[in-house]
Amino acid sequence: MFNKILIANRGEIACRVAATCKRLGIASVAVYSDADANAKHVAACDEAVHIGGSTAAESYLRIERIIEAARATGAQAVHPGYGFLSENEDFAHACEAAGIVFIGPPVEAIAAMGSKAAAKALMHAAAVPLVPGYHGDDQDPQLLQREADAIGYPVLLKASAGGGGKGMRVVERSADFAAALLSCKREAASSFGNDRVLIEKYLMRPRHVEVQVFADRHGGAVYLFDRDCSVQRRHQKVLEEAPAPGLDADVKRAMGEAAVAAARAVNYVGAGTVEFIMTPTGEFYFMEMNTRLQVEHPVTEMVTGQDLVEWQLRVAADEPLPLTQQQLKLDGHAIEARIYAEHPARGFLPSTGTLKHLRMPEGVEFAIDAAGLGEPGRKAPVRIDSGVREGDTITPFYDPMIAKLIVHGATREEALARLARALHACEVVGPHTNVEFLQRIVASEPFASGDLDTGLIERHHDALFAPGKKPFREALALACAALLTREGGTAHGASPWDALSHWRLNSGYTQTLGWRMIDDAAHDDGAAAFTVVFARNGGGQTSSQTPAQTLEHDGVREAFTWSAGAGAHEFRATIGDARVSGRVFVDGDRFHVFCHGEALAFEWQNLLAHAADAEGGEGRLTAPMPGKVIAVLVEPGAVVEKGTPLLVMEAMKMEHTIGAPTAGTVTEVLYAVGDQVTDGAQLLVLDVQ
Repeated sequence: MFNKILIANRGEIACRVAATCKRLGIASVAVYSDADANAKHVAACDEAVHIGGSTAAESYLRIERIIEAARATGAQAVHPGYGFLSENEDFAHACEAAGIVFIGPPVEAIAAMGSKAAAKALMHAAAVPLVPGYHGDDQDPQLLQREADAIGYPVLLKASAGGGGKGMRVVERSADFAAALLSCKREAASSFGNDRVLIEKYLMRPRHVEVQVFADRHGGAVYLFDRDCSVQRRHQKVLEEAPAPGLDADVKRAMGEAAVAAARAVNYVGAGTVEFIMTPTGEFYFMEMNTRLQVEHPVTEMVTGQDLVEWQLRVAADEPLPLTQQQLKLDGHAIEARIYAEHPARGFLPSTGTLKHLRMPEGVEFAIDAAGLGEPGRKAPVRIDSGVREGDTITPFYDPMIAKLIVHGATREEALARLARALHACEVVGPHTNVEFLQRIVASEPFASGDLDTGLIERHHDALFAPGKKPFREALALACAALLTREGGTAHGASPWDALSHWRLNSGYTQTLGWRMIDDAAHDDGAAAFTVVFARNGGGQTSSQTPAQTLEHDGVREAFTWSAGAGAHEFRATIGDARVSGRVFVDGDRFHVFCHGEALAFEWQNLLAHAADAEGGEGRLTAPMPGKVIAVLVEPGAVVEKGTPLLVMEAMKMEHTIGAPTAGTVTEVLYAVGDQVTDGAQLLVLDVQ
């Protein structure tokens, strides 16, 4: 076994690998960029080496700097994690040339599976079922158009060297093919340095089911069962679970055996994932093989009791696989939810900013019983894998993941219930997140019943994004409690208005509190601004019919008391006959309330000042997220219709096309290709018709 390894990655996967290294007594070396100088993964490792600037191209994709870091620290092996250089054959070759073990498959296997087109040919030879499509070398746009027309729409364009949803487009009709091809190639070149694409028939209502495989250099090869990864947005996974629900045992076995056959076809070594697309009637087809550990590997660890990173290290150290196929057993059900900093209601655009408050449900980061294999983290049924801490910043340079929330249960129903409770315990203040969206998916009938396919989110869009009824009254009471406490009052007489040394005419006190919803969509009646009148009867002159304190909103006056809880940010309140407890994180004049498993946010308004001016001006078009302008599609003087593409931005290696909000004439373009823009920056001026 190795004495020291370098982890050529960042974030939660670097922390995850470091945890296994620590348990096994292996020293770990982190690498970091300018943006990650104080990152969690740096602190998790025994040593750390700076490798460059904030962008991935300046740091985590610099092969020579990572090799230099490994040599300088005496690391015997490099773990690539996933993403970045994990499936880069040049990197694997550079490690080999430097005498450093690459903890992954042989260079030849990466090359064979790195090209989706070449992989399809190999799978065809190995008798693994394939989706109808075009995987040829000729990339002439007219030929690709003819091939797509012959296959029949809808078709799926995929970057041949890609993954993670990048360089992928669904084309519904022939007239849209040319534009989709251009965009797909551009994104593929940006993400992978290779703009080659392949075309496949786009199957209707398919499931995305994958199989975890492992192989060693001694002829051993096994599959660690299957996972369902069908719930996706923008072709990226949102929820994953193991085992895949509702599949016949014969189908599961056939899929596992096909995955092992795929691995053997390329003389595979190490951890790999063979991804299949499955029709509603149970036919499955090979999509691709990821020659690395997957983001969703924790669900497999939870149901098999195996530490897959330890398996990787042992296989890379030329040991045989720890278990045979017959020795592998399934235990219960596991589900993983990816918590991202993003705007679900704005097309899942990434969100950036400082994590001012971060509280995850009670659980464990990856842990394994000291006795060794067999009990990873499942003693605690909730597991949190995260690469950030409170106070860290989600930047535009990398994937906006905050954490992976993984739960285990004896059954799928038990795991679902546990996941719902865990999501309701998540508290994030700073960037927008998808936590509420995840709650809605988990509670939805299709997911709960196992009616899964890759179009689940789109098909149930209206229900998943419908305005929901939230505990507005209770949250408002807690916000008022937090504000009144901050301003010097409590329910138990600490307010100066209650002091006996002060005289007040008429013995009473009222205070008008102005509030504004930070996100009006969270309030089901659509009110954005409102007032609450807090009244306190002074001097102990209260009759049994008159409450000592009242809160009035929308003309309704109710008895009101409150107190601070034992823990930080905790408050309790009684409004009328309702009692509520929750947590309030105060950020300046913004009050983020977490109660009844829901999150609401209010901003306290000084009623003597004007409310903040809304961003206005017809024709003002602003950036929906920070990023780089990669294409300007119009010039000043252009007359456009509503929805006309105006420019293309790139953020976190994903393209986002900005369309005209209304018909008009472009009078000024404020940014050029290559310019970096901040969230909310005005991009151009549109003279509205």
